[in-house]
Amino acid sequence: MERGLEPVSAEQEEVVGRRIALLSMSVGALLAFAKIWVGLNAGSTSVVSDGLEAGGDVLSSGIVYAGLWLASKPPDYEHPYGHGRYETLAGLAIGAMLLLTGSAIFWHGLTTLGERSELPSYALYPLIAAVFIKIALAGTKFRVGRRIASTSLEADGWHDITDLVSTGVALVAVGLTLAAPRRFERADHIGAMIIGLIIFLLSIRVVRRTVEQLLDTMPAPPRLAEIRAAALGVEGALGIEKCLARRTGLKYHVDLHLEVAPEMTVRASHEIATRVKIRVKEMLPWVADVLVHVEPAQLSAAEVEASGAYASRAHGK
Repeated sequence: MERGLEPVSAEQEEVVGRRIALLSMSVGALLAFAKIWVGLNAGSTSVVSDGLEAGGDVLSSGIVYAGLWLASKPPDYEHPYGHGRYETLAGLAIGAMLLLTGSAIFWHGLTTLGERSELPSYALYPLIAAVFIKIALAGTKFRVGRRIASTSLEADGWHDITDLVSTGVALVAVGLTLAAPRRFERADHIGAMIIGLIIFLLSIRVVRRTVEQLLDTMPAPPRLAEIRAAALGVEGALGIEKCLARRTGLKYHVDLHLEVAPEMTVRASHEIATRVKIRVKEMLPWVADVLVHVEPAQLSAAEVEASGAYASRAHGK
């Protein structure tokens, strides 16, 4: 969690994510309308393409909003692990949308490459405004997305970066056309092609990240180490045989094979497992639930204490 930010509950996190998505939709709709309207009146392929990309940004923000709303629904009988996958699917949908949008913009720029462009100076106005607005929106989404571990919100932030990069390309293309219309008569159309290519390449990154989550890819080793450390902080927890985790929406579900003294009663081992579950969830807010399976340790409690094996076995398998 970032310094200076107060801890918030899961419900507050979801509310913040939805509010940002709504703000992004409102601002994006205004920018998209302005770019497309100005681009059509000015006859600029780059500005229209950037406006279409901004329109895709509005739609993607709507998908993020829907994904976060569906992911916030509590677990039920048919979905015991909750509805977090909706949030992941929202990120995948954004990636697919970026891919299609990039391909369409590139093709449009290619098919109009032979047309000459003479643009008025006001074609630059919505592009300049978009630069400042998108910088603010992208920074907010990245910061909050990392804070609440939201894949779709970060994906939407990358969409803003795509929009910012594409707006920069459009600025250069329009600027060159205004500066020397005869020399750079094709700059506007080439700029549209570059915008489409950038969007296409960034879409691959977004899709790959969300697909990894759908395939239950394990979290990074430092996070697994945090889980082990929290579990081994409970008295009576002698080691960890296995530690597995998979992401479901904003949080992880953990499967833990915990080693306890072999002569311990079922009741006593169950109490230790319960304390381990509670401790891990309290110390690691990004963990939704912990399933603890108790295993007999290879050493007795006395032997473990005497040999100092608590630390040596902490790495698990």
